[in-house]
Amino acid sequence: MNLDIRTAVQTLIVLILVGVLLSIFIGIRTIRSGQRLLYFRKRREMVSRGWRTIFGAVVMAGIAFTINRYAEPVAYRFFPPSPTITLTPTITLTPTITLTPTISLTPTITNTPSITFTPALPDSIRSGIQTTITPNPDAVFSGVLLAREIDEAFQPVDPQLEFANPVTKLFGTFSYDQMIPGSNWAALWYRMSDQKLLCFESKPWDGGSGGYGYTECEPSSDEWLAGDYEVQIFVGTEGKSSGYFSVTGSPPTPLPTGTATRTPTATWTVTATGTATLRPTITPTPTITSTRTATPTPKPSATRAPTATY
Repeated sequence: MNLDIRTAVQTLIVLILVGVLLSIFIGIRTIRSGQRLLYFRKRREMVSRGWRTIFGAVVMAGIAFTINRYAEPVAYRFFPPSPTITLTPTITLTPTITLTPTISLTPTITNTPSITFTPALPDSIRSGIQTTITPNPDAVFSGVLLAREIDEAFQPVDPQLEFANPVTKLFGTFSYDQMIPGSNWAALWYRMSDQKLLCFESKPWDGGSGGYGYTECEPSSDEWLAGDYEVQIFVGTEGKSSGYFSVTGSPPTPLPTGTATRTPTATWTVTATGTATLRPTITPTPTITSTRTATPTPKPSATRAPTATY
């Protein structure tokens, strides 16, 4: 059996610890047995022997600690360790069979989108551009945020992606940089279902080279139909940014408008004329037949001529 110094030290420590436990156990039993004796002298001797056994266990525990701490380094001074060969496992490669596919499937049809949507400025708005300042092609705009209100710094108040009817005015806010004052810019508000242009503005840029801006749209309330909408930002004729939002619910029904028309009121003027001739021998019973003719004019008049019949 091969026994090295480290194993011997550990074995010795374990044996001493076992002796410590046995000594403590025997000492406790001796003390308890001595306390039950009737004779004082024998009781004192047995109790003293039990305490001596426990004290010996404490001494052995100290010896075990000392051996564990110092025995191995001291032994290596007298018996230097010799290098040992450590066996390193080697990996044995086992040949495996690799399956080589003989048929490679090559897709023959590749779906390529034929239509790519690019925002374009309508010809009617393009023809209305009046400024001759060339816009900066490197100008940049952020995405458009939509809100019902904006603050004094052109920041949206509670921006949303969905608005419930009734909707009156909406603001689209954005940040920008590298703009040239006086160059043309435009903002277009589209309803995507029918591509109807609800609002637009196209004018020379009156802001700084960088900062925050906004565009607004306030059509009649019945124009905000339920569906998806898009806001497009152009610098010159080049699209720079866009924003999307939705409107839900039915728009309010527009109230009917009417024009008051004054209707003339006809006024009749009745003038009665008649001549009666009485005979002394006849008591006349007059019968009056009146004829009234009314012609409605701005100031109509009617004349009634009674006829007396006797």
